[in-house]
Amino acid sequence: MSKEELSAIPSSSTQSISSPSASSPFGRIYNNFYQWRCSLGLPNPGTVENLQREVKNTQLTNVFFDGARADLTKSFSPSSVFQVTHSLALGSQTIPASYNYQTIFVNSNIVMQGSIDNEGSLHGKFSRHWTPNNTTTILAQLSKREGHSMIQFEQDYQGLDYTAGVKAVYPGPTEFTGIYVGNYLQSVTKNLALGAEVIHQKPAPEMDHLSTSYLLKYSGTKRDWIATATIRPSGVHQLTYWQKISEKLDVAADLQAMVTPTRRDAIATIGAKYELRAANFRTQLDSSGKISAWLEQRLAPTFAFLVCGEIDHLKSTSKFGVGVVVEMPNFSMEDMEALGMPSQAMYPPQP
Repeated sequence: MSKEELSAIPSSSTQSISSPSASSPFGRIYNNFYQWRCSLGLPNPGTVENLQREVKNTQLTNVFFDGARADLTKSFSPSSVFQVTHSLALGSQTIPASYNYQTIFVNSNIVMQGSIDNEGSLHGKFSRHWTPNNTTTILAQLSKREGHSMIQFEQDYQGLDYTAGVKAVYPGPTEFTGIYVGNYLQSVTKNLALGAEVIHQKPAPEMDHLSTSYLLKYSGTKRDWIATATIRPSGVHQLTYWQKISEKLDVAADLQAMVTPTRRDAIATIGAKYELRAANFRTQLDSSGKISAWLEQRLAPTFAFLVCGEIDHLKSTSKFGVGVVVEMPNFSMEDMEALGMPSQAMYPPQP
């Protein structure tokens, strides 16, 4: 469940924006400039964090697993999202066996989420929508492992035809140590948006590093295809393309390249997602020789069976995973249908 799915946020273009007094010269200039911008009809470009959201939702990166997995979700309210989830993972080749208990509460203004695993690591998230387009988010993690505890503050603002955001990770207010991120994305036409992201890393008072990324997003008139580019002066670049072929079929392509004086490398990935009435299938192929597939088969409205696999032809290795997802609502199926609750509501987001 992505941030957009969890929060019912109306379009920022409907927000009434206060302006200086129209009687002052500055007020008249501001009002004329604002009316001119409104007449252009430029859309909000979305957040930098979700620049490649459609590509990520098509590929397997966020859903693939190996071994065995079971998720049991209990919902407590049909009007707002309030649920707890027990997750168990076994037999993975890459991560040890684990248990995770998670709870989440979402209404129109607040998102609260917390989880604890079998090692005692705590994760928490709090998000508050102060206005329809002004959001504050706090994320925290406490872990016994050295260097795994963290705290992060985020502030996002979605204007009429732009978005701006700031982020602070491990902030040290006295010496300004930590990681600080600022980004801005502006629609320049109805299809094209340009922006930049600046990252300032200062792990210690004597260490300082600044990097900049340049962003481009080009969308079709009907928003049925989106192309993005992320250019970094360090030599790490990314190009993505997503298109909705039909109501049930999405395709996506991703190219990541590293071009530096000491290294030249690139990997390309293509993927597709096909949604049936009671099933969801994804598959992808990359230039390193990996072929992956993922299938969610909904056997009942509250029960789903998962199966996925990956074959690496160059390394002659493979992975395989099976899982089940069970939801136990305390309201009837008539309530679910009346509320239009999608099957994805059974999958709470990870912190």
